[in-house]
Amino acid sequence: MELSSRQEKIVDIVKADGPITGEKIAEQLQLTRATLRPDLSILTMAGFLEARPRVGYFYTGKHDSEALSGKIRRMLVKDYQSLPVVIKENVSVYDAISAMFLEDIGTLFVAGEDGRLAGVVSRKDLLRASIGQQDLNAVPVHIIMTRMPNIAVCRKEDLLIDVANRLIEKEIDGMPVVRDADTGLEVIGRITKTTIARAFAELATVHEI
Repeated sequence: MELSSRQEKIVDIVKADGPITGEKIAEQLQLTRATLRPDLSILTMAGFLEARPRVGYFYTGKHDSEALSGKIRRMLVKDYQSLPVVIKENVSVYDAISAMFLEDIGTLFVAGEDGRLAGVVSRKDLLRASIGQQDLNAVPVHIIMTRMPNIAVCRKEDLLIDVANRLIEKEIDGMPVVRDADTGLEVIGRITKTTIARAFAELATVHEI
């Protein structure tokens, strides 16, 4: 990340006088606090500075690559998960295909009678089931789904980078975010390759400003 001249001055001030408030930094640069707000946000998000309430800004001592790595290691599933799409295991393959296209997603999570995670259905599963002469309205989705315990799952406190590596390793498009329940695992969210790509793209954009 290449800092602007003003951002470099801010970093130098915080190095010398930190912790220091935004108002004090603005005074030294003879600018308003509002003018500096975007620069302070960028420097904080990029990891050069940290901010503490009622204390001010202080220099982290990290180089750009270290700051980026540290930011990635703080990205948690709970901050990026989206709402899951869950269907019942007795739903037909035809209805599962309809749900997938209506929701514009690549993976459906299947719940058993107790409402807990029972399986996962991917685009490939539905495509495979569609080949042939069978009546898709007569085939329940539990016939073609991947069942527990052969399902990759994650939890909301997991690191996003670890989930990304797991998706690559398993060669799947997404996985459910779950929490432990009395009778099994309850689906509370989903993480997909698209979600992770968007999160890392946004992070890269911050570091290119």
